[in-house]
Amino acid sequence: MANYVLLNNVQHQNLKVVDRYSSELGDGKAAVMTFPTEFSDVQREYPILLSRDPQTGDYQAVALLGIQKDENLFLCDTGNGWSASYIPAVVTRGPFIVGLQEQEDEAEGAPMIYVDLDSPKVSETEGEPLFRQFGGNSPYLEYTSEVLRTIHQGAEVGKAMFHAFDQLELIEPITINIDLKNGDKHQLSGYYTISEEKLANLSGDSLRVLNLSGYLQGAFLILASLSNIKKLIDRKNARL
Repeated sequence: MANYVLLNNVQHQNLKVVDRYSSELGDGKAAVMTFPTEFSDVQREYPILLSRDPQTGDYQAVALLGIQKDENLFLCDTGNGWSASYIPAVVTRGPFIVGLQEQEDEAEGAPMIYVDLDSPKVSETEGEPLFRQFGGNSPYLEYTSEVLRTIHQGAEVGKAMFHAFDQLELIEPITINIDLKNGDKHQLSGYYTISEEKLANLSGDSLRVLNLSGYLQGAFLILASLSNIKKLIDRKNARL
């Protein structure tokens, strides 16, 4: 159970974050959420699929990291523990989230950073400091703030983008059948992607609207990312 509290430089002056990745540190996940604000980076490394939020039924994007439950094929024993040039924002953010805190002069509240004090990555003895010794945010916290901004803005963009795709009936189910070199077979279902055929057959007006909103590029990036499924299978086979 997470224990999120509002981050501040008085109570949390000595907090540090372990800036590496492993299953023991909570990174053993087969899929993580991803956002349109990072699609151009994510699609170079990972398959981007769509899934439905179990509570709302809304579409959301995920980056596929493994084939089996709790399997992250990008974890390794060297460097920072992650074997890819780009790490999805929800992983890079570590034990932090953005929450809205009510303000007297603001209707919706201001976005603030919260930290999970029960995260295995939070420490007072090792890792990257959050605050400078004599005041101010550390470079690590400044970088993390940018990552959180990517997530916060991307969540809003994604909600509108996937609604537009749904309205144009561009979203279709996808089933991924995997045959491994040792004879094992796996099937990934419950995911969705963009219909290449329906996208190609969109009317000029619909294409223009998608292009002006920036959503057309998102659709193409999702489709382009599917070539990474083979790379993911290659990673799995290399471990057998």
